[in-house]
Amino acid sequence: MEYRNLLSPYQIGGMVLKNRFVVPALATNYGDANGNITKKVMDYYITRAKGGYGLIVIEVVAVEPIGRAIPNQLGIWDDYFIPQWAEFIDELHKYGAKVAIQLHHAGRQCAKENIGGQTPVAPSAIPCPIRKEMPHELTIHETYSIIDQFATAARRAVNSGADAIELNGAHGYLIAQFMSTYANKRIDEFGGNFDARMMFPIKIIKRIRREVGNGVPIIFRMSGEEKVAGGRDLNESAVVAKVLTDQGIDAMSMSAGVYDSLEHMSAPSAFPPGHNVYIAEAIKKAVDIPVIIAGRINYPQLAEEVIRTGKADFVAIGRGSLADPEFPNKVAGGSVNEIAPCIGCLQGCMGYLFDKDKMKISCLVNPFVGKENEWKINKANDPKKIIVVGAGPAGLEFSWIAAKRGHQVICYEKESVVGGQFRIAGIPPTKNELLNALVYFKTMCDKYNVQFRMNTEFTKEMVRVEKPDSIILATGSEPLIPEIKGINNPKFINAIDLLDSKCMVGENVLVVGGGLLGAETADYIAERGSRVSIIESKSSIVFDCQGYVRKYLLERLRSNGVVCTVSANVIEFLENGVIYETTTSKNGIYTSSVKTLDGFDSVVLAMGSVSYNPLYNEINYAVAETHVIGDAFIVGKAITAISNAAECAISI
Repeated sequence: MEYRNLLSPYQIGGMVLKNRFVVPALATNYGDANGNITKKVMDYYITRAKGGYGLIVIEVVAVEPIGRAIPNQLGIWDDYFIPQWAEFIDELHKYGAKVAIQLHHAGRQCAKENIGGQTPVAPSAIPCPIRKEMPHELTIHETYSIIDQFATAARRAVNSGADAIELNGAHGYLIAQFMSTYANKRIDEFGGNFDARMMFPIKIIKRIRREVGNGVPIIFRMSGEEKVAGGRDLNESAVVAKVLTDQGIDAMSMSAGVYDSLEHMSAPSAFPPGHNVYIAEAIKKAVDIPVIIAGRINYPQLAEEVIRTGKADFVAIGRGSLADPEFPNKVAGGSVNEIAPCIGCLQGCMGYLFDKDKMKISCLVNPFVGKENEWKINKANDPKKIIVVGAGPAGLEFSWIAAKRGHQVICYEKESVVGGQFRIAGIPPTKNELLNALVYFKTMCDKYNVQFRMNTEFTKEMVRVEKPDSIILATGSEPLIPEIKGINNPKFINAIDLLDSKCMVGENVLVVGGGLLGAETADYIAERGSRVSIIESKSSIVFDCQGYVRKYLLERLRSNGVVCTVSANVIEFLENGVIYETTTSKNGIYTSSVKTLDGFDSVVLAMGSVSYNPLYNEINYAVAETHVIGDAFIVGKAITAISNAAECAISI
């Protein structure tokens, strides 16, 4: 396939971009607590500029400290920031990228801990349904002060060398709050009817034009549909876009959702690729300026089709630029099969950003995100013969990186296909895109001449035959079978075996275990027409995955009639069910009761996993170097296993 349209130049105002690829504003939290640009920030964006993106929109940059949505959000609220921004933008320009700075104020979607304990501000005293903190309703004077903050921030951006300004009027942040009846209940010059709600962005645009003139392009980012009750729909957004165009906006950058519909802001794999393209198409019909579209545009074929058919003028590759910063270069160079795909897993981007123990983005398929200048795939000083045991994601990631460094890598896999349990994870409904990651890993292994020994279980006797310098044990995990009376009934089915089509279930099925594996197995069974019940010892199910992946899965389970019993400890397995114990508390007095859940045709076990590593003690003495990676080392999420594998591969 040719990509002539995707690779063609195009203009936004007077700014000529070399292609149609845009890195949209995507919060990394790589700055520091004072809003400064760190080396990590620079390394991250320089890598994407080198990767060939035509326009890089630098993430959610705060126009005042009280508007920060994340703890280490970049700032531009003072002239102090200008020298560091100028140095940063100069570096990005060296690689042919144009640079826009996105001006941002989170309004009521701030958390107090991110703004020094201050009270968030908003058009009206209505809490964000997610943050749940009562905001201060801005006075007229305070509103005009923030308008001035946007304008002076724009001046600083232009004085720093930015090629364009982007205003964040999307995703329920402050500008969006003023524009939407969902958050704006004012009855004054800034609210009460459509024209009044538009005054805030209009006055910001006019003030910015007074500061920077008409020659600097202004891009306006907006959610075409807010996807909440009372939020703006696509028809109104088309009118908004026309009004903004009449005010001199040079491009519209379209997305969807607010915090209370977060799954539309950063959609999981349950959403189809290009799920927002219809929004761009509608906005294109309303305005005569360029339109940028975001939303799971994961593949170059889709991106080219969007541009070719005129549904949008630019494609915003957000999470795709995390997965592969070289996306545009690979398209231009004819290596599209080597593009690392975003699989919509959300483990590293949204998952890490909102994890209080991480708070910085990463990526499952690209563990080098945020470590661009720390982890390097350099040629090995002492090339080795390395045996990798296991071709799951950790084994594959290690193999291609080590082989690229010049090591001779031989990968043993006891099954006929690669992927391990990650392949199984791609079988439940909406999860098939996980398999694209395995295709990518295998492609990279083939590129760097990794040798595979499929259908072959590695044994200690093979060490003498192969004579490796190093052995990497990536043998993964196996199902946890706790010591509970009756659990070893041969009629019981393991969830992994069921998903791998090694067995079948009846019409009425009990799934024991309500973590992600159990819930997705229940979803898989229910979709095929069986009645399904889940029993789980914790107080809720799907407790071990990203928040709105959980939300979407719970909705599927409810719609399929899956019955859940929680806070229930199984104490005995029956032929057709279980006996379980529950504990309740009233006035400090705990009461236990024992109940039976039975009458099922099939019982499926999904009670967790434990590391599977039978070889270490047998072979560790026989080679100079042995490493255990991934779930074989410690059971966890795939992102952890793959990162562990990459770190081992660059250091061996």
